[in-house]
Amino acid sequence: MNAGKQGGRRIASLLRPSTKDHSICNQCRNAINQRRSASTAAAVAESPSQTSTASQAPLPKQAYQINAGVVLSRPPQITRDLTPFEKAYFFYQRRLNERLALPFTRYFYFRKGTPADIEWKQKVKQRQTAARDIGVYNAYSKEGWNDELLVGAKESEPEEQLQALLSDAEVHGTEGDMMGEAKKENIEKPMPRVTEADRVGDEKSLNRLLQRTLYLLVKGGDGRWGFPTSGLVGRENLHQAAERILVQAGGVNMNTWVVGNVPIGHRNHPAPRTIFQEESKGQRTEEKTFFMKARIMAGQANTKDNKLEVADFKWLAKDEIEKAVTPGYWSAVRNMLVER
Repeated sequence: MNAGKQGGRRIASLLRPSTKDHSICNQCRNAINQRRSASTAAAVAESPSQTSTASQAPLPKQAYQINAGVVLSRPPQITRDLTPFEKAYFFYQRRLNERLALPFTRYFYFRKGTPADIEWKQKVKQRQTAARDIGVYNAYSKEGWNDELLVGAKESEPEEQLQALLSDAEVHGTEGDMMGEAKKENIEKPMPRVTEADRVGDEKSLNRLLQRTLYLLVKGGDGRWGFPTSGLVGRENLHQAAERILVQAGGVNMNTWVVGNVPIGHRNHPAPRTIFQEESKGQRTEEKTFFMKARIMAGQANTKDNKLEVADFKWLAKDEIEKAVTPGYWSAVRNMLVER
């Protein structure tokens, strides 16, 4: 050993703290010993784990079948029914507006003594106000402050207000009779909010549950209900697959629109035994179904001569879908559907 190496070892020994050096306190000596023992144990523990990882056999590769599903919906056609609080609030606002508005200037709109003026006086005498849908109420009388409804009053119901407007429109005075004798004219009434399909329970009709969003459900060859689904063909993407599925499952008589290129949800489930039965060779197989959102603009589904083995179809709301599908299917798709 040359002199240079010997000098370097001596300098290192002087700088390195020794456990036998009496100039080190007992607490520091114990801490140094603990660190050395801990590092030795860690080195011993790492060596078997590395060998076990290297000797562990690789896991089998996962195999998937990629499917595309279509959540085809019909949006609500009319507004929802008002709650009792909303009915009372809007009715109160109309009566309050009648109190705050200026009095109706009759002679500005009707010439005195004309049939229209006579008809106006008859109607105001009955309802005591210019407004036609707030019931019998005089905003300028001593009881004008009492503009709130009592419990059980029906003036705030839409049916009562509609009937009041129709009754007011049906009565007209004749021009030849200055005494104001009235005649009734037939007025076209609005369409009802409850349709014939609602009354008979026709679940294949799009003219039902006009306040709700309806979704197209189809019955597959296995007898289960679900959204139209099929595997990808060739190099098509999810958007193209959704357009193809709608035509193959519901026919060409539907005017539909696939919204966007991004799925709104997915579902993982075991694949049937026929899929990958020969190719998998013992590997675990699953199906991944990605659902695309679509809207129907016009037309109706027709499952005759379809290419996806669809046996039947229904247009159902969200709460009705829960009763038609399996619990596992419902847990996967329920967050894709709107409440109304």
